[in-house]
Amino acid sequence: MLSLIKLPRVFTINQVPKVFHEDSIISGYRHPRSSATDCILSLFQLTNETLNIWTHFLPTWYFLWKLVTVVLIQRAWQDSFTWPLLIFLLSSCIYPLASSCAHTFSTMSARARHICFFFDYGALSFYSLGSAVAYSAYVFPDKWVNSLFHRSYVPIAVLNTVICTTLSCYSRLGLPFLQYNHDTVTRFPEFQRPKFSKYLRVVAFAYPYLFDNIPLFYRVFLCVGEGCTDNETNILHLYHISLALLTGFLFATHLPERLAPGSFDYIGHSHQLFHVCGILGTHFQMKALEQDMMIRRPWLLEHSLPITFTNSLGAAIFCVVLNLVIIVLYSLPLLSGPVCKEKKHDLRPKKSSAKVGRCC
Repeated sequence: MLSLIKLPRVFTINQVPKVFHEDSIISGYRHPRSSATDCILSLFQLTNETLNIWTHFLPTWYFLWKLVTVVLIQRAWQDSFTWPLLIFLLSSCIYPLASSCAHTFSTMSARARHICFFFDYGALSFYSLGSAVAYSAYVFPDKWVNSLFHRSYVPIAVLNTVICTTLSCYSRLGLPFLQYNHDTVTRFPEFQRPKFSKYLRVVAFAYPYLFDNIPLFYRVFLCVGEGCTDNETNILHLYHISLALLTGFLFATHLPERLAPGSFDYIGHSHQLFHVCGILGTHFQMKALEQDMMIRRPWLLEHSLPITFTNSLGAAIFCVVLNLVIIVLYSLPLLSGPVCKEKKHDLRPKKSSAKVGRCC
């Protein structure tokens, strides 16, 4: 069937605008003004984005199955103790789905690329909050339960999601409504100072991760003696921490493709490995949370903070609303700005020319 469909052609790095360039990736680029149909068809051909998409799209269904299991079998709506796990699983469904959609449709235009990844960043920051809500409910070591830090933990995590989404969006666009240029959407911080934008993005996501894991790091690495919650779940937490650190390393270093540009364009480049390690880390994180929830439930119900709508579902809803507001504020200058002539005249890839040229 697919043999009867003409798949979109791919290009080299010199044939696409700089805003679409990936560090040390030389070939396999899709047309920078692809139609939505072309973007979907590209899922079934080998480009430098194909595995980025599938490595997040397929796990979405696994986490969705786990979410449905909690809702239907554990009857989450009747048991507030499972609400934090529900929020974590929901965030674990949203972030890979948002990522796969962003990678799929990011070549429709430079504007679409920015907006797609704004949603990707918002989904990741929501995942950070989902982790924090679940950690607050199930992971805090016994001696920290009900402490001042524990009571402040979720509100600070909500603030961190706002900081995370704002910084990551800023790394692409700068200040909304101030950085838009009248003839192009590529004169943004990411285009002018790509290394600074990359560093800023790393900080934007590393900061909430490190904060969220303060109780876990203390529990696993520092705490000794009574009240340290040293149980069989800790090994699962160690697997998650190891994979999370590897994920951050791959994102920041662009290895292995930086060692051999062009050799890992289609299979094996850092972003694909980053996706795989991130999903595996989330899997072990989920297993650890489920196990902590079951093992510690009697003690936590008696001694820990009560799980309420405000510190669980309410915090999640508030975070989603704030993230959407931030994304809209950053997207409006792109949506309301003038459309360049090339985009007006031709939304389809050009068949005859190898050069793509400048485009919005």
